[in-house]
Amino acid sequence: MPDHDSEGRLVTAEFDSFFLLCAYVPNSGDGLRRLSYRTTQWDLSLSEYMKELEKSKPVILTGDLNCAHEEIDIYNPAGNRRSAGFTDEERRSFATNFLSRGFADTFRRQHPDVVGYTYWGFRHGGRKTNKGWRLDYFLVSESIADNVHDSYILPDVAGSDHCPIGLILKL
Repeated sequence: MPDHDSEGRLVTAEFDSFFLLCAYVPNSGDGLRRLSYRTTQWDLSLSEYMKELEKSKPVILTGDLNCAHEEIDIYNPAGNRRSAGFTDEERRSFATNFLSRGFADTFRRQHPDVVGYTYWGFRHGGRKTNKGWRLDYFLVSESIADNVHDSYILPDVAGSDHCPIGLILKL
């Protein structure tokens, strides 16, 4: 989409039985200067694109979605209410544009009560104390959600401020 092309944040791969989208969702930024763009334009456009693709086959979205959706997904929810990635607006947008439109959060569905983080800021040594956020996801079309065998986080793999995540899907 021309409005988002300069962002360079989405790769779509087509396989025989599904589409795989790898995304880096725009961060709302310091002072939440990009919050409106993120919640009213980017999320909506990505959701519409996913629903369009889904007309022909299921969709899997993975990547840094820059939103800790639930309080369990962030170390200090009370202290981060107005932090990029945990604002009420971002969390509502995540629910409205993805979860309510038929895409399942595979990790939360497989592990409803597990605290698992995928991002720890370098500034405050968050990984050492496990003061993290779950920002990385696999969202799948509801039509294949029951085919998810596992969705997992590999927190001990270092090398970045994020860690790898995995999905085992049996189609």
